[in-house]
Amino acid sequence: MNVIMFWKVFLTCFCWLLINTVKPVQTTLCAQKNLGGDSIVCVCNSDYCDTVEPNGNPGKNFYNLYQSSKLGHRLNYTAIPFEKNATTENIFYININVTYQSILGFGGAFTDAAGINILSLPEDVQEKLIQSYYSPDGIEYTIGRIPMASCDFSTHPYSYDDSPMDFSLSNFSLAMEDLKYKIPIIQKALSISSREISIFGSPWSAPAWMKTNNNMTGRGSLIGQPGGKYFKTWANYFIKFLDAYKSHNISLWGLTAQNEPTDGEIYKFPFQAMGWTAEMQRDFIIQDLGPALHNNGYQDIQLMIMDDQRLVLPEWTSVILSDKTASQYIAGTAIHWYTDKIIPSGLLTYAHDKYPDKFIFATEACNGDLPWEKHVDLGSWERAESYSHYILQDLNHWVTGWTDWNIALDMQGGPNWVSNFVDSPIIVNADKREFYKQPMFYALGHFSKFVLPGSKRVDIKQNGISSLELAAFILPDSSKVVVVLNRSDKEETFSINDPAVGFINAQIPAHAIQTYIWWNNQS
Repeated sequence: MNVIMFWKVFLTCFCWLLINTVKPVQTTLCAQKNLGGDSIVCVCNSDYCDTVEPNGNPGKNFYNLYQSSKLGHRLNYTAIPFEKNATTENIFYININVTYQSILGFGGAFTDAAGINILSLPEDVQEKLIQSYYSPDGIEYTIGRIPMASCDFSTHPYSYDDSPMDFSLSNFSLAMEDLKYKIPIIQKALSISSREISIFGSPWSAPAWMKTNNNMTGRGSLIGQPGGKYFKTWANYFIKFLDAYKSHNISLWGLTAQNEPTDGEIYKFPFQAMGWTAEMQRDFIIQDLGPALHNNGYQDIQLMIMDDQRLVLPEWTSVILSDKTASQYIAGTAIHWYTDKIIPSGLLTYAHDKYPDKFIFATEACNGDLPWEKHVDLGSWERAESYSHYILQDLNHWVTGWTDWNIALDMQGGPNWVSNFVDSPIIVNADKREFYKQPMFYALGHFSKFVLPGSKRVDIKQNGISSLELAAFILPDSSKVVVVLNRSDKEETFSINDPAVGFINAQIPAHAIQTYIWWNNQS
């Protein structure tokens, strides 16, 4: 063989191997801003914003891999071929014949603060921010939460009817904040999404005149008892809210009966709250809210109880869901994440096993909420890992989806009228006319973009010893997804076996998140 022939053969073989072993795709990558150490954000402005490679069938014998890591990967995409045999002893086996809960989706909240921050940007940058969450080039949220009237992430307390003794709610009207900061953002998200977005509402407080303490903050409940005129009026307030949003072409998927009902039992609680016992909420649903929804054409609304911490889950589910009359109006139980570090996840399984026909859905989470914490920690990989860990923990204990708190906040973590500042996956720097995608944003994307509504969690068993955290799903189109988290300081090798297609032989860097997607019928 002469030299020319040798190089022709060599280059032909090299090109074949390149094409048939790894298929990297160049998409619009993160414009990294290093803030020192391992803290990295992705900068978006009028000139540039990163996108995520759309998930599609990569072709025969290939699977998709998306990776984010402490090193700076941000949903980086590669297509890799399956192999016939495992190359490690650490093997995870997928069994799609054993299924668990159906997934409702992943998303965040359309608060006043989020709208204020989004609208503080130039119009083209506003567009990029909303696209980052909802478009096919973004992380494709499918869940949205709306506070009913004000919450702490408003600039002041307000309700939809501050006219005392207006039991007919003749003065009910949406606030300026709804019309300026919530509805336009929601409408834009709905218009650019290729998926259905399920929106649910949550009240923080009734108007002050309906409450025992005549104040939207502090310790106070509705005046009287379930079945009384204040409770009937409050139930009708929900109907008015649903009607008002429907008039703006926003039809809600669900409601929670009250945001954190235990807050309103706390003396001098600093922001909007309203106290309920489990017994009171049960009776309100039986006598007032349930019938109001059914009698006004909202019988299909997914009504959720509790909307509070894991700690009270056994009591609230037992008191409310054990009542057959209340149960007929209720779709599921809403939980918050703020005590997850100290309250065992086994309570979730307990609640599911006791009431398997009612879903459990995570409705609020954020980092930086504790007084001693840094509220906005730009570029924190630790917070991305924390989100990923607790999402996986929830999913592996029957939770059907996860809702982040504010979709955008400012550099301080607000605005918040009581200075209860926290972190957000997107931080807006209005002075520089740009926004920053935090590592949390990409961590959420590893779930929201790939684990679609209607997916089912499936069984995954391990042969070997590993510190990795995983969850596996089969999607409505029969594709499969596995999300893997490595919180350790070491790279780990492992294999995933799907008998229908073969083995994924993989490596995951230290402190990284990966999502694997594949199809059985690969053409």
